[in-house]
Formats: sequence, structure tokens, C-alpha cells
Amino acid sequence: MQRITLLSGAMLLIAAFVLGRLSAQDADTGPEPSCTQCPADYVPAAEIAAYEQVAMDTGLTDQQIRSIDVGRTNVQVALVHRGPLAEPRPQSVASHDLVTEVYYVLSGGGTNLTGGDLIDSQRRPPDNRAVQFLNGPGRNSAGVRDGATYELEAGDVLVIPAGTGHQFTRIDDHITYLMVRVDPDKVVPLLDAEGSQAYLAENGQ
Repeated sequence: MQRITLLSGAMLLIAAFVLGRLSAQDADTGPEPSCTQCPADYVPAAEIAAYEQVAMDTGLTDQQIRSIDVGRTNVQVALVHRGPLAEPRPQSVASHDLVTEVYYVLSGGGTNLTGGDLIDSQRRPPDNRAVQFLNGPGRNSAGVRDGATYELEAGDVLVIPAGTGHQFTRIDDHITYLMVRVDPDKVVPLLDAEGSQAYLAENGQ
């Protein structure tokens, strides 16, 4: 009887070991990382400040800081600085076919109109700077039907899906924001830290 009990205990231990091994194997068969052993990237505050200074010196509104391949998508980080705006400029509703944009407002504020029903939409030419270097193919439109308006201020976040029109209609003093672009079709050229430093050096930073 004691021998049977010992044998049963041994069988239970073996079964537990086998089940544990199988569970570990099951855990190993989960999805692979979409970017295997990819390095992280870091943008210091001083670099962001340098881009803001370039914007002040040159009048450039939108500047790409990074464009990184993270596996199944590319991700861009940009700095945008806009000065005062009393009323919207003609044909200034922007939309991007393939790239989603996320704004994080650093300072200032303004009114932004968004919507998907675009009025008098015209495709941007392929040699357009934004198409080539910032957010890929897209359109400019005269307006938005039944759009949503947002009053943006420091600390706010605005998510603009690909294909959604967006337009600043009023800026009292200025608005400066970081932008993260999600680029699953990888239509935007890559830009690493070295390329960023070269760009800043060319612009006196």
C-alpha cells in the first residue's frame, strides 16, 4: 500500500512537471515582437528647444525631429510652431491619406476645426514639402461640413486620424506643439538622431 502511495505521488510530480513544461512552451508560442531587439530613441529637451529656435529664425512651421522604423509601422516626432492667425487661410484644411497625427500642446493655444466631409478637396502635388518629408500624400480643402471645433491649450492632446481634415481657424498669439505621426505604410523618409543634428547644424543650432 505504501509503495502504491509513493508511486502515485511520483506520478503526480511527473505530471505536474510535464504540465509546467507544456505551459511554458505554450507561453513561448505567443506573438513575436513586431520590432525585434530594436533600440529605443531619445530626444532631449535641448534638441526640441533648438527646433523651436529654428522655427523662430526661419518661419518654418512644421519640422520633423525623428522618423523611426519600429517594425510594422514608422513613427515620426515633429515640432510645430504657429504664429498669430486672425482667420483661416484659403484652402488650408489639410488631410493626410495614410498618416495619423497626435498633437501635444506645449505652449500657447488656438482653435482647430476637424472633420471628414471635405469641401473642394484638391490633391497636394508630389513635390509638396509636406508630401515629400512630413506626412505623405494628402489634400488641401476649402472647408469642412459639420466639423468639430476644439479650443486647444497647453497640455491638451488632439488625435487626427488619417483622412480627417484639420485646420487652425484662430491663434491669438502662438501655438507650439509636439506631434507624433503614425505611418503604417512607411511613406515618410526615415530620420535618425544623426540626421537631426545635421539639420540643426545647417540651420545654425
